[in-house]
Amino acid sequence: MSVFSNLILVLFFTCYVKSDTPWGDIAQSELDESLRITPNTNVAKNIILFLGDGMSISTVTASRILQGRQKGELGEANYLAFEKFPNSALIKTYCNDRTTPDSAATATAFLCGVKTNYHTLGVKDKAVLGNCSSQFGNEVESILDWFHADGRSTGIVSTSRITHATPGAGYAHVADRDWEGDSEMEGVTGGCKDVAYQLIKENTHIKVLFGGGRYYFLKNTTDDPKYGAKNVDKQRRDGLDLIKEWQKEKRNRNLRASYAWNRQQLLNIDPVNTDVALGLFNDGHMNFELDRDNSSSGEPSISEMTQKAVQILRKNPKGFFLLVEGGRIDSAHHDNNAKRALYDTLAFEKAIRGALELVNDKNTLVLVTADHSQPLIIAGYASRHNSLFGYVDRVKTKHIPKEGVLWTTLLYGIGPGYDWGNRSNKTMEQLESKDYIQAAASPRDSSTHDGQDVAIYARGPMSHLFRGVHEQHYINYVMTYASCVGRHKNNCMSESRLTSAGSVNEKSLSLLVVITYMYVF
Repeated sequence: MSVFSNLILVLFFTCYVKSDTPWGDIAQSELDESLRITPNTNVAKNIILFLGDGMSISTVTASRILQGRQKGELGEANYLAFEKFPNSALIKTYCNDRTTPDSAATATAFLCGVKTNYHTLGVKDKAVLGNCSSQFGNEVESILDWFHADGRSTGIVSTSRITHATPGAGYAHVADRDWEGDSEMEGVTGGCKDVAYQLIKENTHIKVLFGGGRYYFLKNTTDDPKYGAKNVDKQRRDGLDLIKEWQKEKRNRNLRASYAWNRQQLLNIDPVNTDVALGLFNDGHMNFELDRDNSSSGEPSISEMTQKAVQILRKNPKGFFLLVEGGRIDSAHHDNNAKRALYDTLAFEKAIRGALELVNDKNTLVLVTADHSQPLIIAGYASRHNSLFGYVDRVKTKHIPKEGVLWTTLLYGIGPGYDWGNRSNKTMEQLESKDYIQAAASPRDSSTHDGQDVAIYARGPMSHLFRGVHEQHYINYVMTYASCVGRHKNNCMSESRLTSAGSVNEKSLSLLVVITYMYVF
């Protein structure tokens, strides 16, 4: 874009901002919308839990602005689809032994309903990190187990390895989340099984599994279908090909099974004639959205995986539970790479929009949240028309450092973006690049997680139970109560639930009587 074009754009947006914006109408519209909200006290036949890994509140804000800019708007007034859900709350993310958690402990909280120790997965807090024997007797069930016990279907979609921390908490029990494959357990004694083994050999009830991580399923004498022997050191050493084991087990049960490792194979799956599906679309994590090969031999989008999963699972008349993880948001934040993080967030949001078109909010509880925060900062006093990835434009001369180096709107608190005093101004082309690493305040080869609260957005049955500030494992309790499974299978239809809808109607009726009285008299 030329300098002249940039000048015209700045002048346009400056005039636009100074125009008479109907702020009162905007606020009144929001108020009217809120007044129309009434609690949905139905039983949740289905639950979809959308989990943005590392999707801090600042990530949501920046993604909202980015999406608005893509629409040709200023951006700040935009809403992501889930931000229009009728109910929301804040979630405390600390784990049993640390203020700032990892994804294994957080996933155990919202999928299993217990706070546990850092880096442990699917176990109580009595399990000791790295101690195999300590996990036995401390295993905890997950909401996937409870939905299966109730005759409902379950599935997992992730852009990370399907054995990674968040999906793993739905089915595995390990004293160390790093035990994803047997190649990661050298020297471990005591009879513990790796996460991939537990998934395929001990959790045969999960109907849909879409994600990455093929190398933990293939034996080390087999080439990966795309990468050959590139990561053979990660592949299995026990002689098992878990993909073939999965296929064999499904054949033995006369199930119509589909396995896919590329985008076209996923698109070819016919939901009507498919009972179970396994898709492993990369040997490791799936690619960032900005790097994803969208060709037939490439990787499916998170939206395509989610829609296919829902289409398969919703055939069960009793209902289903689906976990959808936007796992690479966190990966990009660890690299201090804001652009990849935000574009993965927008791909995640697109998956949410697609899923909403396939379900009914009267019987489907849809939750959108994050497992933990990341130290992404939106700083400076940039104009609303200023590039989200560029330098802050409204800088007073007295605030410019002596060396004359400016700062970008997006920054990080810690990570590889620390410059060790060697900062220099970049071109706009460099700042807008998907490879640009934002500056960080403290040095570390990878960003740490952030201990701040995260948001949860909810719609559907019992979604009004999310308000204020909650413990993270409270999410699990609401899900079991809303769907009448697990701990709440026999006591979810409480008197308060049965009468709450009536009480709302009574309040509405009372208000109507008052209004009518005022009008008549």
